[in-house]
Amino acid sequence: MKVEDSSAKPALGIALKLSAIFLFTCMSAIIKATADDVPAGEAVFFRSLFAIPVILIWLAQRGQLSVGLKTKNPMGHVWRGVFGTSAMALTFSGLGLLPLPEVTAIGFATPIFTVILAAIMLGERIRLFRVSAVLVGLIGVIIILWPRFGGTEMDKMATLGAMLILAATMLRSLVQIHLRQLAQTEHTAAIVFYFSVTATMLSLLTAPFGWTVPDANTTGLLISAGVIGGIAQIFITSSYRFGTVSMLAPFEYTSMLFAIILGYFVFDELPTALMLTGSSLVIIAGAIVIWRERQLGMERAKVRAVSEPKS
Repeated sequence: MKVEDSSAKPALGIALKLSAIFLFTCMSAIIKATADDVPAGEAVFFRSLFAIPVILIWLAQRGQLSVGLKTKNPMGHVWRGVFGTSAMALTFSGLGLLPLPEVTAIGFATPIFTVILAAIMLGERIRLFRVSAVLVGLIGVIIILWPRFGGTEMDKMATLGAMLILAATMLRSLVQIHLRQLAQTEHTAAIVFYFSVTATMLSLLTAPFGWTVPDANTTGLLISAGVIGGIAQIFITSSYRFGTVSMLAPFEYTSMLFAIILGYFVFDELPTALMLTGSSLVIIAGAIVIWRERQLGMERAKVRAVSEPKS
């Protein structure tokens, strides 16, 4: 994601990023609270549909409405929608089966899988430094998942939930790879807007598989999840106008703190020692990957600066 404003205001960027992470965690808690009554596909519909007005208002206020509705690669947005919507649906399904902190911990593996997919799909060379980080991250994932797959007290539904979240994490990694290519031709505003549109349309395909008519309270929660998700997306996008990606990326891991707090006070959930140990390893590995990606990005920029002709 590119910084769209040259005026650096790191404190504001950090505040926006933290606010976005907190709102996304609240949104996940809301989806989890409604998971017993509402199918995942229907939850995706509400989450996506009611984010659209928020995004449109934001684009209009910034004078980017025409930019946000313009696209050079419509099929790219469709594929981004397919991957992203599938990841969202799997996550929403898993939220109903696992503690909120555990879902968050498994999700931290996204940068690890992104490195692996980049090597497979884009032919990126992974040297020893990043290989080591990936191995540490994978060990952390195994530790987190061990009680679900290899522990002595296996719960079939919790195991299913872990599989769903792991699959969602891999899909989000695929989304990251796709976004690298999509961002070369598409404006950030267009990517944000068209994802909500495609996710809304794709989620409708799940209607024949058992949508319910939620009561007034559940409907209100689902609508609020969409609005909160839209606001969070705006906050996280806006944060990169005031701070660099490398500076803001580590704050992603504050979601574990928020998940632990909400999990305890809302759902009476506490993280286990294994979960905290595994997530710590994943966080360390992810931070190393983020740092290394920043270094590689700086090196690529230097190469481009030398190789590109000056006008």
